Amino acid sequence: MYQYRMDNTVGSLTQLQRSVVIGSLLGDGYLRILPGRTDAFLEINHSIHAKEYVDWKFEILRNICLSPPKSRRGNGKRIAYRFFTRQHPELSKFHRMFYREGVKIIPTQLVLDPMAIAIWFMDDGGRSGESNFYLNTQKFALEEQNFLIEKLREKGLESTLNKDKSYYRIRFLSSSIRKLKELLEGNIIPSMRYKLGYNLVET
Repeated sequence: MYQYRMDNTVGSLTQLQRSVVIGSLLGDGYLRILPGRTDAFLEINHSIHAKEYVDWKFEILRNICLSPPKSRRGNGKRIAYRFFTRQHPELSKFHRMFYREGVKIIPTQLVLDPMAIAIWFMDDGGRSGESNFYLNTQKFALEEQNFLIEKLREKGLESTLNKDKSYYRIRFLSSSIRKLKELLEGNIIPSMRYKLGYNLVET
């Protein structure tokens, strides 16, 4: 498991923590502000099958959390594994960026770094075949997905829109797969390496 130095000053987030928040918001993470409260908190919620991944996120965000992740049985057979951060003023800034009238959006001031892209891919990335790598961005509007394509291009990653049933998602061009793997290498955790086509026992 990767070890990160947590040297943030009291009341601020480290750059690593900000990247985890951004990547999670592009993926499965949600920010909420409770009625009558000022600041937002982050919810990280995945399947119990992603326990190692949730625990890893928690370790990075531990100093702004009250309690460790817990499992919770939802409707049907799904068991969720989740945790919540404390309310935090910097999370409120992200809430103002990423939400309009309670709906998650892609902010025009979005800045991506390798860790944010890695979190995004571990949350919502997938693969079919040897060269079909994609991001499940169906929840975002087409203009927002096109904007994300431009942000990925800034990092040297070429992608396009790919129709998935009646929705669209982002698919990386085969010419960018090597660059994608190079960018993610060192940031993707062992239990998620299968998303890049690697065997779990590889080092």
